[in-house]
Amino acid sequence: MNDEARFALLANGAALPWDAVPEWPVQAFVRVACAELARGGRLCSWFGVPEESGMRIAAVVGFDAGNTLAVGRSAPFEGSYPALTPAHVQAHLFEREVWEQHGVVPRGHPWLKPVRGATGEGPATGAFFRVDGDEVHEVAVGPVHAGIIEPGHFRFQCAGEEVLHLEIALGYQHRGLEEALQGGPHRATMVQMETVAGDATIAHATAHALVLEALAGVEAPLRAQWLRAIALELERLANHTGDLGALAGDVAFLPTASACGRIRGDFLNLTALVCGNRFGRGLVRPGGSRLDLEPERAATLLELLGPALLDVERATAWLWESASARARFERTGALDARQAAQLGLVGPAARACGLVRDVRFDHPVGWHRLAQIPVVVWPDGDVFARARVRWLELQRSGDFLREQVCASPEGATFEPLPAPRPDLFATALVEGWRGEVCHVALTDAQGRLRRYKITDPSFHNWAGLALALRGQAISDFPLCNKSFNLSYCGFDL
Repeated sequence: MNDEARFALLANGAALPWDAVPEWPVQAFVRVACAELARGGRLCSWFGVPEESGMRIAAVVGFDAGNTLAVGRSAPFEGSYPALTPAHVQAHLFEREVWEQHGVVPRGHPWLKPVRGATGEGPATGAFFRVDGDEVHEVAVGPVHAGIIEPGHFRFQCAGEEVLHLEIALGYQHRGLEEALQGGPHRATMVQMETVAGDATIAHATAHALVLEALAGVEAPLRAQWLRAIALELERLANHTGDLGALAGDVAFLPTASACGRIRGDFLNLTALVCGNRFGRGLVRPGGSRLDLEPERAATLLELLGPALLDVERATAWLWESASARARFERTGALDARQAAQLGLVGPAARACGLVRDVRFDHPVGWHRLAQIPVVVWPDGDVFARARVRWLELQRSGDFLREQVCASPEGATFEPLPAPRPDLFATALVEGWRGEVCHVALTDAQGRLRRYKITDPSFHNWAGLALALRGQAISDFPLCNKSFNLSYCGFDL
């Protein structure tokens, strides 16, 4: 293998022929992937592609500083391959997923167990890591929880109140979504995309639209790109507001909790004003949007946006001014920048550790190529940092909306797409409110979807929650969990 062997470079929201994706025998492919990550790359996607002659692995690596993506693939192989995880821990879940889905074994993986599939008595349980010791005890939480919440299982190893290790087992909402997409796009495909994670409808729908537009060799009309950016920031406003209220509720600071619960509804109603649905369903479509935001409704949106932003500013000011609430947030569930980079964290969780990592800045696509939003970072990596990043992003999103709603381009919002072109590989990243949403598609000789891979930001970040609990009191788990606020269904697919 040439020491200078590199993956092929690809822009966000672009496609290239499948035959043009560089290929190596699987052992060499892992070495090249390892070298790309050692150069400062970040693993965005790693997945299997079945063929008659065996299994391939395809990878997408993000080089954020260079605003580029790099893609490569292995030659078909059977049986096993040398694991990437021992050198780069951010690959650990990706390799477990490939093993679970396709049966190829990553040799040397330190903890090979299912990600979503059923084993024994429940999904993704298998054997749990155990800490031995006379004073060590085990606490199992879930999958059924108090209150209205998605199912997930958390297994704690504790010494007294101190958490020594947390292992998270999910898969209880596994729907077989990626398998259902094969052979598409189908009539149901867009509905499925809007429910990958319902609170990130706009982010996943936009990523899917970008992928199909890349496969068709076209871009959505500029006005549609503008409308998508507006909707994406409204989605961010609603969810960040809800998270700040929930964090306040977890430390029993009820003024902010109750106010933010109401204000979140105001932001959801602004999305409904744009498209008729509070979660944005029906707004984004491949080829643009079949809806529009005419001047009268745009003026109404701005009229309602101002008071909502002022209300959330007041509600969060109460939280920051409360010494008791801040004391519970500060130095709780802390990660440093090195840990965040090793785990491959994305979104507010990464930026709260001081990492400058935001698709809107690193890999801008659509309207964000014309109107960027400043990246918000905070260095401390604790619950307070994750809350503070959300608060600052609320302000940046509000400023963006005030500026951009009045700066709409002229023209249509939708153009019918040509059929996807055959034997193409396309990828798209979108900065959802939780972080990077990554969609990758491969078409067959007829232009149908041969393989479709979705990586929700929660797939990267659940390991961050587990690590953040080490050394914490187990009673801090609800607060740490809410500070990440990860998706179960977005992970389970």
